Amino acid sequence: MNRLGGSGVEVSALSFGAAAIANLYSEVGEAQAHDAVEAAWQRGIRYFDTAPHYGLGLSERRLGAALRDRPRGQYTISTKVGRRLEPSDGTGDDLAHGFAVPAAHRRVWDFSADGVRRTLEASLERLGLDRVDVVYLHDPDEHAEEAFREGYPALEKLRGEGVVGAIGAGMNQAEMLTRFVRDTDVDVVLCAGRYTLLDQSALTDLLPAAQERGTSVVIGGAFNSGLLANPRPGATYNYTVAPSELVERALRLKSVADRHGTTLRAAALAFCAAHPAVASVLVGARSAHEVRDCAHQFAARVPGAFWHDLRAERLLPADAPVPHEEPS
Repeated sequence: MNRLGGSGVEVSALSFGAAAIANLYSEVGEAQAHDAVEAAWQRGIRYFDTAPHYGLGLSERRLGAALRDRPRGQYTISTKVGRRLEPSDGTGDDLAHGFAVPAAHRRVWDFSADGVRRTLEASLERLGLDRVDVVYLHDPDEHAEEAFREGYPALEKLRGEGVVGAIGAGMNQAEMLTRFVRDTDVDVVLCAGRYTLLDQSALTDLLPAAQERGTSVVIGGAFNSGLLANPRPGATYNYTVAPSELVERALRLKSVADRHGTTLRAAALAFCAAHPAVASVLVGARSAHEVRDCAHQFAARVPGAFWHDLRAERLLPADAPVPHEEPS
């Protein structure tokens, strides 16, 4: 277990992202969702991440139900604020936002102090919990002023009151997360997709700043939404069809992995975990099979010669930390 920043909150090195069990792109049955969380527990995963945005609250409800009989002190759970859910009389589904659920609610961007508290209270009700361990400001890209002026101070107050143990921000970019690390007292930031075998943009400023400040980083999107899990034409990258040049680069990465008797999935996860600022690697899974595969890949040894060859073929920057392995 790794501690988040200066807080007392600890997380497992591999963590479970609960967006997929909220019908991300296609329906996931209740039993399948429950079995995915159960498989994560059986594989030693003790950090679970969710958000109101995921399936209009379905992720929180399913995750809370799956963990209900587990001792509360034995796991860490995080949720997010910034998108407040309001009942809607709209018909149809939520697939425009990526989730195959009825459009029974609508999302309202709200990083105000009142919005933060109201959103968290609703999350606790859906989770069936009296507290969560970590709260992130969720995707404040277009709402920076309100997030820094009201949202962050509200989280800081909640932490001071002991309502939550750790606070941070979660985004798909590195630049604003760097600002959170440098200009606030966040314990952790969740960076999705910006520190992978295909994109090391977080290595420029965010990760060095986090290391200097003692701020923890949770890395999401290790597979860049699919391309690094199964590189092929038509695979997804950042939630859309991957451009041909990135497919070609991913296939070159896979070729090196094949040559060294490892998998690209194992290498992708190992790379994210190797940076000293990274406390946990967050993987999304929609089934017990996917969870077990991720846990297996995360535990696998990636030969040191693999990293050497990536650098030799200019597929990896020389300054990117890699696991400490002797060349084989």
